[in-house]
Amino acid sequence: MLYRCSWFCCILFVISAFVSGCKYSEGPKKEKTKYTTWSSYLGGPDRNHYSVLSQITKENIGSLKLAWQYEAPDYGQMQMNPIVVDTILYGVTAALRVVALHAGTGKEIWRYGDSLQIWHSTSRGVSYWEQKEDKRILFTKGPELFALNAITGEPITDFGVNGKVDLHIGMPETAKDKFVISNTPGTIFQDLIVMPLRVSESAGAAPGNIMAFNVITGQLEWVFHTIPRPGEEGADTWEDKNELVGAANNWAGMAVDEDRGIIYVPTGSAAPDFYGGIRKGSNLFANCLLALEAETGKLLWHFQFTHHDIWDRDPPAPPNLITITRNGEKIPAVAQVTKQGYVYVFDRETGEPLFDINEVPVPASGLKGEKAWETQPFPVSPKPFARQSSELTENDISPYAQNKEELKAILIAANKRIYAPPGLDPVLLLPGYDGAAEWGGAAADPEDGILYVNSNEMAWIMQMEENNAGQKDASYGESVYKKYCAVCHQNNRSGIAASGFPSLINIGDKLSEEELLNQIKRGKGMMTGFPQLTSIEKEGLISFLMDENEKREVGSNLSVSEEIPYKHKGYNKF
Repeated sequence: MLYRCSWFCCILFVISAFVSGCKYSEGPKKEKTKYTTWSSYLGGPDRNHYSVLSQITKENIGSLKLAWQYEAPDYGQMQMNPIVVDTILYGVTAALRVVALHAGTGKEIWRYGDSLQIWHSTSRGVSYWEQKEDKRILFTKGPELFALNAITGEPITDFGVNGKVDLHIGMPETAKDKFVISNTPGTIFQDLIVMPLRVSESAGAAPGNIMAFNVITGQLEWVFHTIPRPGEEGADTWEDKNELVGAANNWAGMAVDEDRGIIYVPTGSAAPDFYGGIRKGSNLFANCLLALEAETGKLLWHFQFTHHDIWDRDPPAPPNLITITRNGEKIPAVAQVTKQGYVYVFDRETGEPLFDINEVPVPASGLKGEKAWETQPFPVSPKPFARQSSELTENDISPYAQNKEELKAILIAANKRIYAPPGLDPVLLLPGYDGAAEWGGAAADPEDGILYVNSNEMAWIMQMEENNAGQKDASYGESVYKKYCAVCHQNNRSGIAASGFPSLINIGDKLSEEELLNQIKRGKGMMTGFPQLTSIEKEGLISFLMDENEKREVGSNLSVSEEIPYKHKGYNKF
């Protein structure tokens, strides 16, 4: 617990500065955007959460009264950012049912989705597309992308196969049975929808291919390989990649400059997350901002925020498309907020940084087989919008903490250096795994270069331990559990309640074997699913979780990799 630290802090930046001798293209001329609609995720394709509607003011906000409310026929976690088109509000319930409501009254116009089955996942909203009288809502459930008639809610049957497309279609054959879903709405450009993906973060994860589908037919139009194939640009940044390496997916969403035809894609970290000994190198195009030609997927430019990421420091949100003023000149810019609390700002067309970025030496790893990258990029400006671990002292411990002395001892013992690599000793991670910036992203005044960031200052303890998943005295099911589940639910199944990971002790009193198998395959909430497990692995895991007398010995059927000597010890808040 840190003193003088609120859970969220709102930070305001004015992004403008002077750099002599630089010339920037103003790009194509367009009518000034009116910013009076909210028909796209986070307010618009620029992802700026920005509107000029002014009926609600700071003077009258205190007197607002409830106009209407809508109660969905299900329950669970909701992360949805609704959109409004004309008079209709579109959103997704906790059980992934799409609803259309009258925005003025809250009356339900239509609802699409199974009224009985609860899908154990989350959704952040839908995408809208129209061409004359053809109006469509596109959304995902599990690994499938659906197209619905926006007026009636009926599936558009000539989209894909009976109104849906399997997102595995753009994946290599080796990923056809792996966990692939999408939580974040796709980005529309003309007749294309470019899809974010959520995949596993562990060894054996699917690759994070960026895929564009035709909105009308569902046909796959282009694929960008974020983990380059042999001969592609960036392939030489992976020294010894093998079949256990994957991810580098865009899970946070994208922004698109519709006039320039450029889509800006922040990519996630490579998998496995915290041990990179089997993926040495800088690992392009993980942890990058990609500028792609929206029509073709061609790479225009890129910037990597974290080289060879072993901290899970991937960009957590879509970038913001803004305009900044420098020496009286308007510059179209793209700004990316990060988990580290840094803001990186680039010229939209060229990718040239608009503020200096220095490559700074960082600590080396002490883990066998690991080779941390020697430097990391630090922006000179803007300054970090969250406190950094290296700044903390004992005086930052809250005087109201009940375990104040214990916290002081942990703080003194932990490695507080920025980019201190994961090791067998604890590392204090601040900003933490959730980041300073989070998936909701930043708001921006798009014309004046002002950025508003919801900043999280929760510290976490990062630590590794030796990987003993395949130890000889463990049952088969216990070995499967230690490989896939223990990082969140702990070796003894006690969970980490303070971090949101429930105990699995006596799980059989709450769930049947069928329900447990369903969660293992599909995931639940922010838990990824494990559809790639063999039948024997699933059987052994369920037997172990149900405390059945399961005697199967560890054998060749369990793909425990001896190539990964260390594993993450768990998500523990400071």
